[in-house]
Amino acid sequence: MKFSVLLPTRNGAKYLKICIQSILNQSYDDMELIVFDNANTDGSGLIIESFSNDDRMKHYKSQTVVSVTENWNNALNKSSGDYVLMIGDDDYLLPGFFKKLELIIERNNEPDGITFNGYSFVYPGVIKDSKTSFYSDPHFEYEDYLDRERLLPNYFLKSIVESMFSFRPRVPLNALPHLWSRKVINRLEGDLFRAPYPDHFALNALLLKAKSWVFSPEKLYIVGVTPKSYGTLVFDSQEQEKAKNYLGIDDDFSGKLPGNPLINNMHVWLELLKENYPESLEKINISRSNYVKHQVYFWISQYRLKVISFGRLLKLFRRLSFVDMIKLISVLWDKKSLQSMRMLITKRKLSAVETFYYGPKPLKDINDAKELYDKVISV
Repeated sequence: MKFSVLLPTRNGAKYLKICIQSILNQSYDDMELIVFDNANTDGSGLIIESFSNDDRMKHYKSQTVVSVTENWNNALNKSSGDYVLMIGDDDYLLPGFFKKLELIIERNNEPDGITFNGYSFVYPGVIKDSKTSFYSDPHFEYEDYLDRERLLPNYFLKSIVESMFSFRPRVPLNALPHLWSRKVINRLEGDLFRAPYPDHFALNALLLKAKSWVFSPEKLYIVGVTPKSYGTLVFDSQEQEKAKNYLGIDDDFSGKLPGNPLINNMHVWLELLKENYPESLEKINISRSNYVKHQVYFWISQYRLKVISFGRLLKLFRRLSFVDMIKLISVLWDKKSLQSMRMLITKRKLSAVETFYYGPKPLKDINDAKELYDKVISV
């Protein structure tokens, strides 16, 4: 078996059909789709059953709800392909996905991993007070070195992981933009997927253990962002707590600041990565200054959106130690940080779209991209 596509799903019926169709409608036979139903109660089972005549799909179900991480590992343990792809129930594979990847694998002598590109699609209802959809082309803006298909040297792979410790992802952290070989997965000790963010931990662990990795600029997927996506819950404290429990997150650590849970949870999995791979990360430490900078950005954006008061903002700043303040000043003293801070402070009003996608490439109205619209808007 060449490819295993892992599709763990929890009450994603609204988006599940189009996701499965994007996989099974591919004219490619040397693959399997592993669907792991996490005790769904929303009719997902009927949707999955409607594809049962395709023997490339294998369907499993948990009788009780398990954590995201356990569900992902369950799906992986049922797979047998030489290469593994993880997909969410709100994502989409573009036509020719497997054939294009097979060619990349052949051209590069069966590498341990492949990273590629795609699009982002934000469904209606995700961004507050917006009834339309948005997209980003491309999904991720890679650095200039990654401008064509190339085999990445080992030092470059390690430098990508090291950049994470400065809270500077140079590749997308979600799983869909990456294909992993079974041979590199087998080099890891223990479970591939670990809480709090199983895809983030897995990707970085595999980059550390890989002997060969290829980058391709091919756009092969659409990452879906829906109201049930964890990232959309960052500004909703009640829903955030529910998601935290489901993901099995324990985000307590020394020096933790209140603020963006995505940054706090990144701190957690970075500590876990260093603990599990001390020989590779012996001299690499989490950047306190960059951690503080990201939380300060978040505080100010929350104040600008009237989520918190000016008094609350001042109280948050008082949480910073003298050393934190010095480090914050030093890290902000570069052109890019100064420009970002100036925009955040001086712009009269932040739109919901800017706030949701602050930092990456700006979102565009989906009506500007009819082809992408036709693929996914019918859900």
